[in-house]
Amino acid sequence: MWAVAPVSRPLPARHLSGARFFPCSLISSSSLSLPRGVRLSILRRLFLLQHCCCATRRPPLPQRVGSLPQNSFGFRLYRRRRLPSTRTMGSTPTYCSYQTNGVGALKQSPHMQFQQSYNSGVRFLKRDTLSVRNNKHMAKRIATSTGICTKPRRSHMPIVCSAGMTIIFIATECHPWCKTGGLGDVLGGLPPALSAMGHRVMTIVPRYDQYKDAWDTNVLVEVNIGDRTETVRFFHCYKRGVDRVFVDHPMFLEKVWGKTGAKLYGPTTGDDYRDNQLRFCLLCLAALEAPRVLNLNNSEYFSGPYGENVVFVANDWHTGVLPCYLKSIYQAKGMYVNAKVAFCIHNIAYQGRFAREDFELLNLPDSFLPSFDFIDGHFKPVLGRKINWMKAGITECDLVMTVSPHYVKELTSGPDKGVELDGVLRTKPLETGIVNGMDVYEWNPATDKYISVKYDATTVTEARALNKEMLQAEVGLPVDSSIPLIVFVGRLEEQKGSDILIAAIPEFVEENVQIIVLGTGKKKMEEELILLEVKYPNNARGIAKFNVPLAHMMFAGADFIIVPSRFEPCGLIQLQGMRYGVVPICSSTGGLVDTVKEGVTGFHMGSFNVECETVDPVDVTAVASTVKRALKQYNTPAFQEMVQNCMAQDLSWKGPAKKWEEVLLGLGVGGSQPGIEGEEVAPLAKENVATP
Repeated sequence: MWAVAPVSRPLPARHLSGARFFPCSLISSSSLSLPRGVRLSILRRLFLLQHCCCATRRPPLPQRVGSLPQNSFGFRLYRRRRLPSTRTMGSTPTYCSYQTNGVGALKQSPHMQFQQSYNSGVRFLKRDTLSVRNNKHMAKRIATSTGICTKPRRSHMPIVCSAGMTIIFIATECHPWCKTGGLGDVLGGLPPALSAMGHRVMTIVPRYDQYKDAWDTNVLVEVNIGDRTETVRFFHCYKRGVDRVFVDHPMFLEKVWGKTGAKLYGPTTGDDYRDNQLRFCLLCLAALEAPRVLNLNNSEYFSGPYGENVVFVANDWHTGVLPCYLKSIYQAKGMYVNAKVAFCIHNIAYQGRFAREDFELLNLPDSFLPSFDFIDGHFKPVLGRKINWMKAGITECDLVMTVSPHYVKELTSGPDKGVELDGVLRTKPLETGIVNGMDVYEWNPATDKYISVKYDATTVTEARALNKEMLQAEVGLPVDSSIPLIVFVGRLEEQKGSDILIAAIPEFVEENVQIIVLGTGKKKMEEELILLEVKYPNNARGIAKFNVPLAHMMFAGADFIIVPSRFEPCGLIQLQGMRYGVVPICSSTGGLVDTVKEGVTGFHMGSFNVECETVDPVDVTAVASTVKRALKQYNTPAFQEMVQNCMAQDLSWKGPAKKWEEVLLGLGVGGSQPGIEGEEVAPLAKENVATP
């Protein structure tokens, strides 16, 4: 039961720390009828307060995140009494030994068992019924504290606290620790936004490197993968209100295996590691144990294990087996009875298709085989019967969602854009598409540490010219701020349409325009970029490497950003560009349709052929013609209005987080309640860098 703690009895007036401030108006008017000795006592305390203020004034109560200043009313934080700590941080590892099929026989303390149904911590409280204090109320409090008034004090009102939700995200990427695409950005930005609303949030990803800010919990669990038992260890850090948990095992530690930081899934693009199935089975099994065995007390507002009344958010094919393990290992034995799984599709092009014989490696009952069963080829020549991890995740989860409303329509439109899973998505209704937000703290032209001239919407025109000149000098282009500058930032692969762009550049590059392409990917496209630079030395530059500072400089100095994707589930690059006042020129697919409005915040080129074997000449023509149309608008009043429209948008995670909350509440996990309007905890957290 929640209640406001009564104020402690004030110290006697003879103690300096007991002196209180009394308005002079009270002394001169309402206290005239008081005895002379009482009036002198009050005046003496006033004198002490005014002349010894440093010694008499009590320090203010510590401010909590999300609360208002003292003596103002709104959201306040009240902390529950913590249960006795059972932290497992120590020199002796805590083991959870498994019995059969990966299930652990963990001997739980009464505290841990209690935590499964009771989520201790702190919540945001709204004190709407309290009246505003005025002089009259202050006079009553003064009289009460001095013992003169005999009226009883007002009884304290019980304040009921919402339970919020307990949410656990499982994925293979999380910015800034590990990232190859938009999945990492979602795991980096969405959980802090949900935490700011009062929910308890955890992310679980592999520990690919020696992250200097993640500490060993000394908690070990054993999991059965394939025909062997493996021991995994959990590392943890608490950042921006979120418990960041990393699963440690030699299969993930890239430096142990001599792999580079960007190659999370394979040695080269399109070439996966042979043990990927075992790697991600291990991740899912460890993720299901983490809420039960990790006694996390790092947060100021929460303590203890997460318990079993949780919402798991599985992301992309790598976590497709998680709902299967949840049902076959845990719920079949009475654990996680109320837990639910939401499966989010970030890119359906990557599905985790493997040989049908590999199903035995998953250690799942045969009853799950139909959920994995997949005929590769669909209406095309059949390539064989396989297992499909993404299909299993879609089939066995409680809710399917994706990252933009238009992408929902595309996935169910047919086998081309649904990549042969359109029928499954129509059977298991895919109705929810929520556009991603972006990190508006890292990508902010007013505070960006990588750009020389910082700006906002009122100074963008002047700053753009200066930043453009610095960018041109940086990459070796002729310095001229009057020339329109187009940039491309992204992976060099067919999905991003970089091959279409390379083919279209000769069609418009002589229109008194400059273009800079930054990205890595397929070697053939990187070589073609170099040839373009040689052919058009005054108009084109290709930088085939990953360069974060240069990307920030490009956003600050460019006029247009081109996004020629064949398909784009949501897209982040156009959001980052608009944040800096860069007008997008984009294809009409997926989240680009939802985020860029023709003639308002950008230009649309139409949808492209999703077949990636060859470049369609029609698509090349569409790119060239749209670029020429955009160049005609350059530096016109209509163009300046587009720039202002781009920068006026709220592109943060606050709006998407509210929509995510509504969807996850619909799963009906016991005790879940809506959160509140809050601000992120330490939004300007420092970048995490792996140790060398």
